[in-house]
Amino acid sequence: MVTCGDLLSRKAKLSLIGLGYVGMPIAVAFANKVNVIGFDLNEQKINLYKKGIDPTNEVGNEVIAATNVEFTADENKLREARFHIVAVPTPVNDDHTPDLSPVQGACEILGRNLQEGSIIVFESTVYPGVTEDICVPILEKFSGLKCGKDFKVGYSPERINPGDKKHRLENIVKIVSGMDLETLNSVADVYSLVVQAGVHRAESIKVAEAAKVIENSQRDINIAFMNELSIIFHRMGIDTKSVLEAAGTKWNFLPFTPGLVGGHCIGVDPYYLTYKAEELGYHSQIILSGRRINDDMGKYVADNLVKKLIEADIPVKKARVGIFGVTFKENCPDTRNSKVIDIYSELVGYGIKPIVYDPVADGMEAKRLYGIELVDKLSVNNCDAVVVAVGHEIFKNMAKKEVDALFSASSYKKVLFDLKGLFDKSSYNSDEFIYWRL
Repeated sequence: MVTCGDLLSRKAKLSLIGLGYVGMPIAVAFANKVNVIGFDLNEQKINLYKKGIDPTNEVGNEVIAATNVEFTADENKLREARFHIVAVPTPVNDDHTPDLSPVQGACEILGRNLQEGSIIVFESTVYPGVTEDICVPILEKFSGLKCGKDFKVGYSPERINPGDKKHRLENIVKIVSGMDLETLNSVADVYSLVVQAGVHRAESIKVAEAAKVIENSQRDINIAFMNELSIIFHRMGIDTKSVLEAAGTKWNFLPFTPGLVGGHCIGVDPYYLTYKAEELGYHSQIILSGRRINDDMGKYVADNLVKKLIEADIPVKKARVGIFGVTFKENCPDTRNSKVIDIYSELVGYGIKPIVYDPVADGMEAKRLYGIELVDKLSVNNCDAVVVAVGHEIFKNMAKKEVDALFSASSYKKVLFDLKGLFDKSSYNSDEFIYWRL
């Protein structure tokens, strides 16, 4: 089987299949050490990378322009590699069941081009058993090779946090696993080339798969608890952020905050775990309860906005509402599975067509996925209400006079929804504003 030494001596190449927010930074990191083929089906994305443009903003244009990654949309190039890393998305269907078609498709492509002596490592988030029970049979079928004899597999869950410039591939401990000790050692050696924080050797592939899926499930449950507290405290007339600041003075109070839980990790991964649990006859209690709370937060925000419009004597139908931010998280252009869309859709149901401004978001993606045409900041004016939905740094720096300028001069009350609590509440608690935050 291929070894780390083979890669370092350039006798073998490494391939990265799936060049999104996770795969591309991994490919770039390995390219500093070994020969890397970066493969993605999206030719438009590949062409951008070849031009030195980073549409994900994860590493930046300068790094992309300087990298030695061989970017390609030609699957035949995969035949030149013998260590393969698969980092494709694993979303859910509309009924919240796992959609494994991207990883299955990647296995078909890789199987058609797999060489003897190869190692395949999956990074995509899956439920325990997917690598060995679903991926391996596809690889065997399309390659004509036998797993364990002609090729081997491992699993090393991605832990990159899109938009996070502090927690990067290099300084996050990497979980690694393999189908046997030889594979485990090879996978550990290869990832050790780029992960300075070190690796954790899981005792099996299923353990590694399970570890990944519970990491985000744990965060989801904790955020759901905060969202439920927010709902309760609003009914009590208590400011949730003030409560959390007070409780946070205790050394062991966990620093979670309420918010919209979207994206392709925290809002998705718990469903992979509960799906497998239900296959085995267990119906989740806590995990699915947390999911229901988090999935309903967009509607909760929209309903409260309508109530505040009525409180301000502003006619709801055709009210002019500006939404700041449409990405699933701060400082990241990714709009996939953004829960801001739930707010938008609910308001549309009330006869409101919000105008959406987000200088960080991928505007083409927002248009393609949701039919939303993003506007420039100058177009956000004469508003009856403004919802600051995402905590981009550029929004945090907005002065009060900038916020004032967004509203209609004739408004008796300006309805400001600061979902993440970016602004100083005391500056907006006046007869002029109706200020609301989660």
